[in-house]
Amino acid sequence: MEQVQLSSVLETTKQDRDISTTCSSDKDMETSIWTKSMLIALDNGVKGGKWFSLIDKVYSLKTLNIAWQQVKSNKGSAGVDKQSIEKFGVNEELYLQELHQSVKEQRYNPQPVKRVYIPKAGGKKRPLGIPTVKDRIVQTAIKMAIEPIFEKEFLDMSYGFRPKRGCKDALRVVDTLLKEGYTWVVDADFQSYFDTINQDILMRQLEERISDQPLLDLIQRYLKQDIVDNLKQWTPTNGTPQGAVLSPLLANIFLHPLDTMLKESGYKAVRYADDFVILCKTQQEANMALEKVKEWVTNNDLQLHPNKTHIGNASIKGQGFEFLGYRFEAGYRFVRDKSLMSFKDKVRSKTKRTRSGSIESIIEELNPSLRGWFNYFKQAHHSTFKRNDGFVRRRLRAIILKRNKKKNCFGITVNAHRLYPNSYFANLNLFTSNEAWAIAYQSR
Repeated sequence: MEQVQLSSVLETTKQDRDISTTCSSDKDMETSIWTKSMLIALDNGVKGGKWFSLIDKVYSLKTLNIAWQQVKSNKGSAGVDKQSIEKFGVNEELYLQELHQSVKEQRYNPQPVKRVYIPKAGGKKRPLGIPTVKDRIVQTAIKMAIEPIFEKEFLDMSYGFRPKRGCKDALRVVDTLLKEGYTWVVDADFQSYFDTINQDILMRQLEERISDQPLLDLIQRYLKQDIVDNLKQWTPTNGTPQGAVLSPLLANIFLHPLDTMLKESGYKAVRYADDFVILCKTQQEANMALEKVKEWVTNNDLQLHPNKTHIGNASIKGQGFEFLGYRFEAGYRFVRDKSLMSFKDKVRSKTKRTRSGSIESIIEELNPSLRGWFNYFKQAHHSTFKRNDGFVRRRLRAIILKRNKKKNCFGITVNAHRLYPNSYFANLNLFTSNEAWAIAYQSR
């Protein structure tokens, strides 16, 4: 079992886990391969509702080059062929020409996906697949060719991995609905969603809108990519590989009928990838919604997590729900425990007492993470921020004390708080979320 640190594969898996809003330039890049007549047809609809002749858009050198630029900007690790971004870049024109020919002649075969494990909060590990650079380029090209077709149909309740939409938009809608009295919440969680997607059902969904067999065959080959885990190698029979560029789009396509069913049934739902909540005004309505979801899930070969799916009244303490890192309860937003644990684990990794570098450089390294964390969770209850700031300062004081061997004659560590008060770290420009929250609160 290969374990890697999150930083080494973070950019490789950006498509799989990024919960920020996609910028407009990304959308412009993805629609740039669509001709004016195609965009008009997208608005007006096509005959029979199906799209033909898309594979030529995938293998065109223009598309592949745009895809390559996107893959290069995301960086990431090498796959099973050990070809890095840098190595591909040395002969990019030659490699892109080879990809163009092989996809055009329908002889391109994806290589196995390299499985690695990234740490999660609480010491657990999450399996992740790293495709080769060439596979990431071709998958990006496929996504650019087909995403506008399905984006046209996706509903407003879906926010995950979509252009110009992100988790903050989803959280804003949830907050609004709660304030409007939709406090009975169905908090649903799929069990191993990406690994259990029925590939046959998924392919049928694609065939409803795409009638380009070479393209469908290529997508099918990606679904059947072998997985390599050290000395083990196997072919998956279900699911979409986590870490693959195409997986988030395919996952949204698979769940689109669920969105449609909920909307047609009159429910208020918010979904981010496989994480979704249904907000209702009564317990009876919530119970009915959950039954409808269970029926849909069964008919589509999925499973709800028995311990993570429940109904509660979010206006009552102890009956709240968690969504996208937050916990909504009794009229407040809190940071969920797992998110706090993840934050502390990240701080610990950067503040080991034995690490090198000056305190100034350690703080400079910490600050971007502290700012990013606050910018996402700044709507949480303010009590969290003061505690987190104290945790960060304690970690830094421990480094200083170890280096300076600050102990009295009895071997007892001196009062670090007096030697290095909060003002000491403020003078070193340590970012503090409590101060940032106070400034933001005053401006509001």
